[in-house]
Amino acid sequence: MKVEFYVLPSTQTADRLNAACRLAHKSWRAGFMTFIRCADSQQQNQLDELLWTFRRHSFIPHALHADNITAPVVLAVNERPQQTPCVLINLHTEISTHLDCFNRVIEIVNQEPELLQICRQNFVRYRELGYKPERVEL
Repeated sequence: MKVEFYVLPSTQTADRLNAACRLAHKSWRAGFMTFIRCADSQQQNQLDELLWTFRRHSFIPHALHADNITAPVVLAVNERPQQTPCVLINLHTEISTHLDCFNRVIEIVNQEPELLQICRQNFVRYRELGYKPERVEL
């Protein structure tokens, strides 16, 4: 499994959500089932709204996990994906307990100090689990 930490230059939470939308769009267009793991139901609903509007002339077919577990892009919190393997875009602060379901994990990091520290710990944890996480500058 490939693990990548996409690093944003800003501290804005909105930039993380926009990056998740861009990555979901790219993943879906490439034909990959995509699973976005949100921090909580509030973020899940916020991302659901953003996926409808972030691009003026394109649409990303998506659904909340509770509504359609087989949508091309599924928004969840801690649920297990129905379709595997798939791409995980992780906005949650913890590493997923369902890593066996994914062939690629994307962690989105911004420069907010608390999140940056958590992501550094997760980077180390992935290494301890035997993965070779990579850093990608956005």
